[in-house]
Amino acid sequence: MQRGSLIRKNHKQGPDVWQFRWSEKSPAGRRVYRKRVIGTVEQYPSEDAARRAVLGLLAEINSGDRRMLSNSMTVSQLSDHFEQRELGRDNTWRSYATKKSYHTYLKRWIVPHWGEYGLFQIRTVEVESWLRRLPLAKSSCAKLRNLMSVLFNHACRYELFDRNPIRFVRQSAKRRTAPTLLAPIEIKMLVEGLGLRERTLVLLAASTGLRQSELFGLKWGDIDFAAGVINVTRSVVYGVVGPCKTESSQKPVPLHPLLAENLAQWREGSLNRKSEDWVFPSRRYRGRKPCWGHAVLRRYIRPAAKNQGIEKRIGWHTFRRTYATLLRSVGTEFKVMQELMRHSSLRSTLDIYAQAITPAKHAAQAAVVSLMFPPGSSTAAVSDSAENVT
Repeated sequence: MQRGSLIRKNHKQGPDVWQFRWSEKSPAGRRVYRKRVIGTVEQYPSEDAARRAVLGLLAEINSGDRRMLSNSMTVSQLSDHFEQRELGRDNTWRSYATKKSYHTYLKRWIVPHWGEYGLFQIRTVEVESWLRRLPLAKSSCAKLRNLMSVLFNHACRYELFDRNPIRFVRQSAKRRTAPTLLAPIEIKMLVEGLGLRERTLVLLAASTGLRQSELFGLKWGDIDFAAGVINVTRSVVYGVVGPCKTESSQKPVPLHPLLAENLAQWREGSLNRKSEDWVFPSRRYRGRKPCWGHAVLRRYIRPAAKNQGIEKRIGWHTFRRTYATLLRSVGTEFKVMQELMRHSSLRSTLDIYAQAITPAKHAAQAAVVSLMFPPGSSTAAVSDSAENVT
């Protein structure tokens, strides 16, 4: 059974790192030496901490002793193994946003509570009870539950454990409150209270349904004014440029003349007008990076909404949900809605985003009532006839 060697290495940029070295036999029977960076000295301050983090990798290397090691492996050690294998920069199975989200959930919630538990100690009902006690939204609890399941699937995949106790954990992702939607008049009021850049951003978000990452990932070369379309080719998440969320997300988006006019006006006054320039560049970085969406929302859009008497909590996704709902309210065909929202499935469009607005509900109810009680008929007469029958 190998223990390998663990050394501390200097880095020219950033803190020192812990490097683990071991050897294994190639198919030809020759000895091959391997090495892997485990983490920084900030993550693992002592050699003992780094050695504990490498237990999962040791279990993988010592294939004949995996059963024995899995009985002593903790959730914290499994988490380290998962991060080393699945959340590294060279792993392309998951997007940057997903990796960052997983890392946050692991370090903030899962490892602090379950880290010292052995894998064999995790029980389905205990995990359910823990999730119910957390001061989080149901959707966040559902993400925690799913990530714990991913962790145990990872353990099974590398033969570090032989079952997934999270498989039968029940956790609803149903919202406690309905998501915020804006009425057309509220969008108009908001736009009137904004400067040119923020007005252009809100008009684009509310009239195209672009996601925040896609909105701030736009470059002037993506906008075809002549054809009247926007080509979505990239997304920006936490300042990192990457591909779009799905293949369906890359479909062209129609550009209304009103939007084209605002974009042209914004471009005319901008210092960044070239095809390769960002449509909404960062002033701080002098156009080298796009501006930060959350900062624009916090500093300009939410205060403007408050000044206009709009008390609703507005986020970038509010405009996307509102767009889907308004599409439905004007009688847009379901397939066209799916194409405009650039969803992979129609279910996402209808079940998650599109909500019937109040006037549409009243109109639908009136239509049903008119079938039972045509105009001119009296509900009182219906009540009298009902009494006679009884």
